[in-house]
Amino acid sequence: MELNDQVYDQIVQLCNEGNIFVERGQIANALDSYLAALDLVPLPKNNWETSTWIYTALGDTYFLESEYEKAKSNLYNALNCPDGISNPFILLRLGESLYECGELDKAKEYLLRAYILDGYKIFFNEDDKYFELIKDII
Repeated sequence: MELNDQVYDQIVQLCNEGNIFVERGQIANALDSYLAALDLVPLPKNNWETSTWIYTALGDTYFLESEYEKAKSNLYNALNCPDGISNPFILLRLGESLYECGELDKAKEYLLRAYILDGYKIFFNEDDKYFELIKDII
């Protein structure tokens, strides 16, 4: 199953717009763009590859804004979309969001999965506290 080209192009345009808004620090506008893109995805949303990256963008944006519950929710959605479970960035951000929500056992699980898939390099630009959580079990 594939999205019609026009809808797909519109989704890509909205996501690119969202990315530009994030770079400019216009977070509310970025979230609006990502949510508008998600609205264009047919139900069930978790069947579509486009949802993987839209939910990831939403989760990452909420994470950067310290809205960890919303980040966690969107990243769980991304995880349940095509190829989400094998995406080290989704696993990393979900683990970090869980950490910030105080769910340390779950955080360890996802941070460890990210490490297994991508090694230490995925933690290079992240706060050391996240790697510290798993370093004793690797």
